[in-house]
Amino acid sequence: MSFLTPEARPLLPVVILLSGTGTNFSAIAAAAAAGALPVEIKLVVSDKPDAPGLERARKLNIPTCYLRMADFPNRAAHDQAMAQAIDAAAPKLVILAGYMRILDTAFITHYQGRLLNIHPALLPEFKGLNTHQRALDARVQWHGCTVHFVCDELDAGARIAQARLKILENDSAQSLAQRVHQLEHILYPAVIAWYASGRLRETDGVAYLDGHPLTAPILIGDTDA
Repeated sequence: MSFLTPEARPLLPVVILLSGTGTNFSAIAAAAAAGALPVEIKLVVSDKPDAPGLERARKLNIPTCYLRMADFPNRAAHDQAMAQAIDAAAPKLVILAGYMRILDTAFITHYQGRLLNIHPALLPEFKGLNTHQRALDARVQWHGCTVHFVCDELDAGARIAQARLKILENDSAQSLAQRVHQLEHILYPAVIAWYASGRLRETDGVAYLDGHPLTAPILIGDTDA
């Protein structure tokens, strides 16, 4: 699947932050390698030295680094060091792909308008953790994922796009997580492509696509599967 119009574009340098397996990172890297996403992944950063996502990156010959919170006196010092490592790679966009720590205000301000996150719920519903079980407990009909710009309030930045699916009667938190992950791997590269092509920006806390403010997130696909 190509997210681009036919004309060639320069590659956008990006840095990816992760804490776990790195499946969203892998989806982004695969789209980039296939020529479907005009980005160059300059660095993958984790807060965990044993994060499987780092090994995925190394196998693709992408530079990696990790900064353990335990090695710093506080979150501000950790995030300042992380910003220094990121800035050395000179990215135009920083992508949170399963990065599980709350970021320091100074870090978010530094990357304002060029910091994206994907959340496994249809924001503003189910901010925070354990989204799949909470969706089941609430007996909602639809569930999914949201890509948004990051702001200083948890999971409250300007929403850009969502993908959703119907919750099935036999869904568990685990099966729902797997199904939502599949949506994430389609949605995130698509939104990153909008940013890389200059179609997407954030100004004063508002997301704009093709110059128009997004009063609601773009919905990419509904599925019963």
